[in-house]
Amino acid sequence: MKEELSAVLERFLNENLNGAILSNPRQKGGVVKVQLRPVAIKGKLYFQAEEFTEKQAFHKNMDRDQAALYIENALRDQFKQMELSSSLGSAHALVSKKGKMTVKVKKQVPGTDLGGAEAGVKGESLEAAWKPSESREKLGHLAHNRQKRYILEEGIPVPFLVDLGVMTPEGRVVRSRYDKFRQINRFLEFIEDVLPKLDKSRENRIIDFGCGKSYLTFAMYYYLKEKMGYPVRITGLDLKRDVIEHCSRLSRKYGYEDGLDFACGDIAGYEGENHVDMVVTLHACDTATDYALDKAVRWGASVILSVPCCQHELNRQMKNRLLEPVFQYGIIKERMAALYTDALRAELLEQRGYRTQILEFIDMEHTPKNLLIRAVYQGRPKHNERELKEIMEFLHIQPSLARLLGQQE
Repeated sequence: MKEELSAVLERFLNENLNGAILSNPRQKGGVVKVQLRPVAIKGKLYFQAEEFTEKQAFHKNMDRDQAALYIENALRDQFKQMELSSSLGSAHALVSKKGKMTVKVKKQVPGTDLGGAEAGVKGESLEAAWKPSESREKLGHLAHNRQKRYILEEGIPVPFLVDLGVMTPEGRVVRSRYDKFRQINRFLEFIEDVLPKLDKSRENRIIDFGCGKSYLTFAMYYYLKEKMGYPVRITGLDLKRDVIEHCSRLSRKYGYEDGLDFACGDIAGYEGENHVDMVVTLHACDTATDYALDKAVRWGASVILSVPCCQHELNRQMKNRLLEPVFQYGIIKERMAALYTDALRAELLEQRGYRTQILEFIDMEHTPKNLLIRAVYQGRPKHNERELKEIMEFLHIQPSLARLLGQQE
């Protein structure tokens, strides 16, 4: 059935594609799902594959031929199922235990027969349905990762986005600010994923540590309260008094003051809460992230979203005779320390009953790629104390989060 699959990909891998999902992996422990969608990069059509493992997500961009080969190899070696959706129709591929592939296609264009018998797909009928689109408008939409995928939709004015200069008063996204628009929506996608952990029947308490200018805080409030109807009370905390005063004025201006407030102070000294449902900490510097994570665990937070930065603590501590030839290169040691820091944080949260993922996130200011720790409470602690202790002894390190969580016991 390779020929039938190739025919489907030949006709559907274009700018009309809505997306394709590869699922039902043959083996455990690797990539569990792949989502593929069209994007435009510098005016050219590419296909982005987002590969999901149990704890991470990876991205790769491919041209049309590479994407077709990628899907064919994935169905041959990794996955048993493919679902494809296009404005021209849809396709479903299923691979049996013995490796036999069944391909079905459903028509979308009125009056066009796309076939769809289990025995295969007729190339003539597909050819009749498929006409290459040369519409620059479609490719333009793809350049912005397909507008309809955004949580905050273009055309619907959002007050704080207008004040930021991201939108016009009519709701059109300013072309030069599309990156910021996309980044805000990316953050909201993380919020969307954890909605099942929030309770729509009661007020949900959310703390945003190190909120800074707070455009993400405002986005979070707008999405949860205004768009999704969740009763929330959000507090943004930051050390800069002038920033807090400015954010408080904006909250009053938008009429959010009953559910969104701001306070000046540091994370370690923040008190006055008995229970918090979600803790957000974006770019809390060095060990400030550890204090935020510790407080989240103490409060029994159901959700933690953290983008750490400036992980200097372990860089100062790390030493190991075996690794000296590597550690002598300062930038290498610095990057290794950052990765060790976040990996250990994730595992320490796992010990406390959280299912933790480390995902890719884009910094709002300078657009380098950062890591986001997303932890959702499941109540099934991971017993890996011995392994983590061995790692810390091997590197001669004492992470702050390990010390802080240890004080809870």
